[in-house]
Amino acid sequence: MPRPGDGAPRAVTLIPGDGIGPLVTGAVVEVMKALHAPVYFEAYEVTGKMDKVPHELMDSIRKNKVCLKGGLATPVGGGVSSLNVQLRKELDLFASLVHCFNLPGLRTRHDNVNIVVIRENTEGEYAGLEHEVVPGVVESLKVITKFCSERIAKYAFEYAYLNNRKTVTAVHKANIMKLADGLFLESCREVAKKYPGIKYNEIIVDNCCMQLVSRPEQFDVMVTPNLYGNLVANTAAGIAGGTGVMPGGNVGAEHAIFEQGASAGNVGNEKLVQQKTANPTALLLSSAMMLRHLQFPSFADRLEQAVLGVVEDGKHRTKDLGGSSTTQQVVDAVIAKLADNE
Repeated sequence: MPRPGDGAPRAVTLIPGDGIGPLVTGAVVEVMKALHAPVYFEAYEVTGKMDKVPHELMDSIRKNKVCLKGGLATPVGGGVSSLNVQLRKELDLFASLVHCFNLPGLRTRHDNVNIVVIRENTEGEYAGLEHEVVPGVVESLKVITKFCSERIAKYAFEYAYLNNRKTVTAVHKANIMKLADGLFLESCREVAKKYPGIKYNEIIVDNCCMQLVSRPEQFDVMVTPNLYGNLVANTAAGIAGGTGVMPGGNVGAEHAIFEQGASAGNVGNEKLVQQKTANPTALLLSSAMMLRHLQFPSFADRLEQAVLGVVEDGKHRTKDLGGSSTTQQVVDAVIAKLADNE
C-alpha cells in the first residue's frame, strides 16, 4: 500500500447508500475530480435493507483502509440489524467524531459554537444484545467495559491535545446507572489525570441537552457513551446549522469511514431525492476530513475553503439553509470557487 503523504493516488471505498446518498456522494466525486485530489473511488452498491454487509465490500474497506459513505437507511423495528452498526463492529470503528460549528455567513440562533462530539461506537445500548425473556417482555443489555471507556477517553483527550482544544466534557447518567455510567466516568477521570493541561468536566446527559440549547458555546470537546453521543451530536448539529452541513467520521486503529456527521432522518427524504435538492455540504466537509486523514492537508484546506466560501457568499444554498439551489448548483459553485482560489 502507498505510504500516506507520498503523493501516490489512494483508493477509497465508496458506498453511495440509500435515499440522498447517491446524490451527495456523486457530488463529492465530481468535486474531487475538479480538485485533482490524489484519490480514486471503488464504488459498491449497498442498501440498508440488506441483512448483512457484503463480503466484497468488507474486503475493499480492509484493503483500502478508508471509506466514504452515504447514508444507509436502518429499518425501524423487526429483526434486521443496522448495517451502520455492523460496519462499526466488524471494523472496530470505536470512535465517532462529529464537528458542529458555525459556518461563516450562515445565521443561527447561537454564535461561537465549535463543538466536537466524540462518541464510543461499539458498545452501550448499541451492542444489540436483546432477547425476549417471555412473550411480552424484552430485555435489552447495556454493556460498558473499562477497556472501551478508557480507549474513547484517550482518543478524546488526544484529539483535544493535538487540536489545541482546552476542555473535555464527559456526558453521563451515573446518578441513575451508577455501575455502567460510573465505570465510564471512572475511566475518563483516570485518563484526564494524564492531560493536566486540558480542563476536564462532567455533565449529566439531561442537563447537557438543556445546556446545549441554551448556552452551546460553553462546550468544546465532548466524550460520551454510545447512545448519548448520538443524541448530543444531532442536537449540536441542529444548533450549529443543521444536519446538512456537519461533517463526521467513524475511526478505528486500522480503518476509517467518513460520512455526514448527523443524519437525523434525512437519508430517506424522497422529496429531496426527487427534486435533487439534498445539501452536499456535510459530505464535502467530511471529505476534507478524509483528505487530512490520508495526509493530503493542502487538498483538504482547498476543498474546505471552497465549500465554506460558497456558504458564506449565500448565492447557492439548498432549502435547508434558506436558499433554493439544487445539489448540482451547489456543486458547480464549489468547483467555480476552487478555480477562483487557484
